[in-house]
Amino acid sequence: MFTQPLEEAIASTRSVLGNVTAGQLDDATPCASWKVRDVINHVVGAHHYFTSVLTGTPPAGGDPASGDFMAAFDEATRVCVAAFQADGAADKMLTLPFGELPGVAVAGIVATDTFTHGWDLARATGQPTDLAPDLAAALLGASEQIIQDAFRGSDGRAPFGPKREAPVGSTNADRLAAFLGRNV
Repeated sequence: MFTQPLEEAIASTRSVLGNVTAGQLDDATPCASWKVRDVINHVVGAHHYFTSVLTGTPPAGGDPASGDFMAAFDEATRVCVAAFQADGAADKMLTLPFGELPGVAVAGIVATDTFTHGWDLARATGQPTDLAPDLAAALLGASEQIIQDAFRGSDGRAPFGPKREAPVGSTNADRLAAFLGRNV
């Protein structure tokens, strides 16, 4: 099923999120303009957004990081995966701010976003960043094929920062993070 990478990314990020404490919510992250709470809100909000794109229903809002963010993450990801698994979702053309893509491609975008922000949370909260090596390698390979320089720029102005070089011997997750513009 085409949602397997998304489900693996969710599981990886959930394992990191489960170790985030309320005292870390205002800590800095590799996303220069976001604190831990902002990354959590983005990840939960992104799943609501993509569910909305798939189903045509209004996205849920709120500030999940101020409450039970694990429950909010679980609910948002459950509903999102279910929307991708609905009949016809893989082939359905979805309109995003940067163009129209089939559901299968959008699921890959969501998987990469979810996984990478799990890496951001791990890095910000002092957790290991060697997350799901096989998934990280697959997401890196796909990202290298899809992400163009036109999508790169300064923080807050482009979806991705300038490509960085990961140190020799870096994990697959660290290599993905560097490719997406994070300092590793």
